[in-house]
Amino acid sequence: MKKILYFMFVSMFLLVACKSPSSSSNSDTNEPVAAVPADYAGRTNPLGAEAATEGSKVFKSNCEACHGVQGHGDGPAAGALDPQPKNLAVFQKIVGDDYLFWRISEGKPGTSMVAWKGILTEEQIWQAVSFIRQLSE
Repeated sequence: MKKILYFMFVSMFLLVACKSPSSSSNSDTNEPVAAVPADYAGRTNPLGAEAATEGSKVFKSNCEACHGVQGHGDGPAAGALDPQPKNLAVFQKIVGDDYLFWRISEGKPGTSMVAWKGILTEEQIWQAVSFIRQLSE
């Protein structure tokens, strides 16, 4: 059993260590932002800033492993992901509530960002948006 655990640890370390830093980037403001689909376009957060308290719990349970404690894209799983997770503290400043709600709900093909719709309620997604809006660089 110890050999298996050791092999898994070494394999994970090698995957992270051998990852080329130029193979992905956390350029959150350089890439074009996709247009929000009509089903989501124009939606605004119906919850107030006080929802960020519950949103922090949703974020910690579901987002922090990839996006990090402060949303900087530096969570413990981030090193193994290609492309790297967004720095939400920066990215949230250039997108609307509708974009954040859409991406959390539907995920992003070609990345590790999964769709949370059906796992989280709409209220929980909006709570997470409230929390993301309070992140700072």
